[in-house]
Amino acid sequence: MVCRVYEDMHKTLVSPSVVAQHLNDPSWVVIDCRFDLADPGKGEELYRQAHIPGARYAHLDRHLSGAKTGTNGRHPIPPSDEIIRTFSEFGIGPHMQVIAYDADSGMYAGRLWWMLRWMGHDGVAVLDGGLARWQRDGHPVRGGLETSTPATFRGAPRPGWRLTADDVAAGLDNRARLLVDARSNERYRGMNETLDKVAGHIPGAVNYFFQQNLADDKTFKSPEALRAQWEPVLKGHDAKDVVVYCGSGVTACHNLLALEHAGIHGAKIFPGSWSEWSSDPSRPVETENNE
Repeated sequence: MVCRVYEDMHKTLVSPSVVAQHLNDPSWVVIDCRFDLADPGKGEELYRQAHIPGARYAHLDRHLSGAKTGTNGRHPIPPSDEIIRTFSEFGIGPHMQVIAYDADSGMYAGRLWWMLRWMGHDGVAVLDGGLARWQRDGHPVRGGLETSTPATFRGAPRPGWRLTADDVAAGLDNRARLLVDARSNERYRGMNETLDKVAGHIPGAVNYFFQQNLADDKTFKSPEALRAQWEPVLKGHDAKDVVVYCGSGVTACHNLLALEHAGIHGAKIFPGSWSEWSSDPSRPVETENNE
């Protein structure tokens, strides 16, 4: 069952001032998604030191990723029953407004945003500018752990929103499809690869580094500015034929959020991303040297 979400809910980005007005609202759930790829325990430690009052903590590896097999990527999507159990434990029920935040950029909060939407819960938004902006604006924080009242999350995966590696491989010769790689240009080109064993990108993919979505203060650029940036990348492709990916399925969600914020709806994701694609030596790879 896919939960119905009221039209006045926040579905992309939300400002600190709006969230501050709802800190005591039982129909709002705030979730801290801070994480550090180089130090997986750091985000949770920072949460214990200071977080938005009432916020739960979602760990990228434990809550927002499933078990790794060595061939399914560095941050595989968990099975849907595990996702439902996690979201229920966070207290997310039907019609509830969820706010996801991280340190500043939305890099990790975007992953939770996409997972909730994929599971049928549209009432989710990312705190624009994250905890850094929240504190700059003078809003309160507190330390320790928070308790949450479990709810019954009602949702199911939306068909067609995510592609498998086989789906991507089958569409490599489809000119209507556009693959967009969210990693830095260096990693896309196969230069200075530090996270995955194989360097390069999926053949035919274009590059749009997710940080281009952000202004200098780590808030998202305006919808108009984002549309202007994305149009030359999309080159007239229908958004429904656009597939985003990154290294492990995290920052690709940031590009999906930017597209939605810009009013460009319907792009899909290959969540296994480069780390899954490159785990199979039979899959083709492009680098700057062989393009």
